[in-house]
Amino acid sequence: MARLEISNLAKTFNGASVLNDVSFSVASGSLIAILGASGSGKTTLLRLIAGFETPDAGEIILGGILLASGSKFTPPEQRGIGYVAQEGALFPHLCVADNITFGLPRADRRTRHRVAELLAMVDLPASYADRGPQSLSGGEQQRVALARALAPNPKLLLLDEPFSALDAGLRAETRQAVAAAIHAAGATAILVTHDQEEALSMGAEVGVLQQGRLAQMSTPQTLYRQPTNAALANFVGEAVLLPGNARAGRVNCALGELYLSNSNITGTVQVMVRPEQIKVYADPAFGGVAASVEEVTFYGHDAVIRFALSSEPPGSSVTARTFSQSMPPIGSPAWLGVQGEVVAFPAALEG
Repeated sequence: MARLEISNLAKTFNGASVLNDVSFSVASGSLIAILGASGSGKTTLLRLIAGFETPDAGEIILGGILLASGSKFTPPEQRGIGYVAQEGALFPHLCVADNITFGLPRADRRTRHRVAELLAMVDLPASYADRGPQSLSGGEQQRVALARALAPNPKLLLLDEPFSALDAGLRAETRQAVAAAIHAAGATAILVTHDQEEALSMGAEVGVLQQGRLAQMSTPQTLYRQPTNAALANFVGEAVLLPGNARAGRVNCALGELYLSNSNITGTVQVMVRPEQIKVYADPAFGGVAASVEEVTFYGHDAVIRFALSSEPPGSSVTARTFSQSMPPIGSPAWLGVQGEVVAFPAALEG
């Protein structure tokens, strides 16, 4: 394992900028997630780090060794980096053990060096060693692909949306197994994904790429609770955005007077409230802003409810997320409060 440092990385294809001035670092032995929509530059970033592409500008340093810059380029096979692709890319004509040892020296391939240990690390039984990849589920194939990437003890592990082809239940199970295996190996790792839940649950830090630029890099909690702008607030989770006026650490908006986490902001603002912060009361005795239920969407473990605000102009509404056992009927009155601090952004200039 080794520390990774990315400085001012840039890449252009056919005159179009794909990555622009991207800088961040990954501490030795930690896993970070890079979150972004399709076309944001996530896979290009991994390909540059792996050595599959050459950067137009910037530096890539791994374990104190310069791998790529304007004057130097280390080929992929000399970088000591493991790569797990979206669908595992196992060799169908090789058994699991031969897939795992494929990149090892011939003597280690012959003795199946560390195969049982690596299978245990990715939570698969040793008996899987002689199976063909076609006999495994999608999640099991991804675990074998991870074991193959870990077999040479890489300095850095890159995971390119490795769970995207799996169904929801299998994705969560495989994600947990992969995270545990990476932790057990003490590997430095980067996961790129478009799945917010995946990024927030796996990364010690999460970076958001937007149109080739790193918009924010922080802990999952900070990214979710204190995004740097309204666009990020909408991209990472769901957000209720309301006009407001901030002063002395508080903000007045359609949901009442709320406390700000970024208390230094003043004047006309956009207020961000997460739907789960909005508390729903059936009795006005609890206080809150009067509203009525417009729409209820049931998700099993919880429900999303859209409320029309009684004191606002027609059409004004907010969305709350609550336990599904306490869903109010459509048309019923409700009173809304907000739990915890909120974030405010400078109001966008019109015109």
